[in-house]
Amino acid sequence: MEKDCLFCKIIAGEIPAEKVYEDERILGFKDIRPAAPFHALLIPKEHIPTFNDLGEAHDAMMGGLLRAAAAIARQEGLDEGYRLVGNCLKAAGQEVYHIHVHLLGGRGFNWPPG
Repeated sequence: MEKDCLFCKIIAGEIPAEKVYEDERILGFKDIRPAAPFHALLIPKEHIPTFNDLGEAHDAMMGGLLRAAAAIARQEGLDEGYRLVGNCLKAAGQEVYHIHVHLLGGRGFNWPPG
């Protein structure tokens, strides 16, 4: 855990969040600034700043994160589809340097994205 990391503080229970999923490695919670009718963030409980910092040892955790996204989508009734978004570094829009994946659904999406 990084003491100044917003997401690490959520994991530690220091900042409240509306949880939608939790297991030993992954936490899912609703975004406080939703960009879709359903918008959650999925994060590893291990502090990893960017996708560039992932190593082979993280493969199972990342697979679990993607399976958790599918489970949440089913749970939330996103039967028409959903979008997963991961931003890496400032130019791509990463604001919190603790890897996370946005799970968005409940409306149609265009391609290519902004």
